[in-house]
Amino acid sequence: MRVGMTVNGKAHEQEVEPRLLLVHYLRDVLGLTGTNIGCDTTSCGACTVLLDGVSVKSCTVLAVQADGASVTTIEGLAPGPDQLHPVQQAFREHHGLQCGYCTPGMVMAATSLLAEHPHPTEQQVREGLEGNLCRCTGYHNIVKAVLAAAGGEVPKEPVA
Repeated sequence: MRVGMTVNGKAHEQEVEPRLLLVHYLRDVLGLTGTNIGCDTTSCGACTVLLDGVSVKSCTVLAVQADGASVTTIEGLAPGPDQLHPVQQAFREHHGLQCGYCTPGMVMAATSLLAEHPHPTEQQVREGLEGNLCRCTGYHNIVKAVLAAAGGEVPKEPVA
């Protein structure tokens, strides 16, 4: 099937297998490997991208379902090559990562969350990111980073 979509502001059109997942289209066809594959079951969120501005787990979206859509990956989030998106900057400043494997998906989910709730509470951040798993952290620095990106109050100590 022929699909056309805008990925990170650039139009793409290719023939694809009807069963090709969006994550594989992004990684294997377009070479955008910042979107990670973690589980293939929507359990971890490592593959989260923005589809028409809304976060989706690209391991459960077919490329043909994104036909005509706009997709933003972690590579297309920053406003320029020498700049970071505010969420990326906050993750950097508040060490919202450990090994970094979940980070692209977390950043994309957080970006979508902040678009929907520009000034979230700590609880809203925790609930908004609950579909994205980090196997390294207790999420404290991730939550701090999202709250910082929103300009909100950043907790000092981990909350149990």
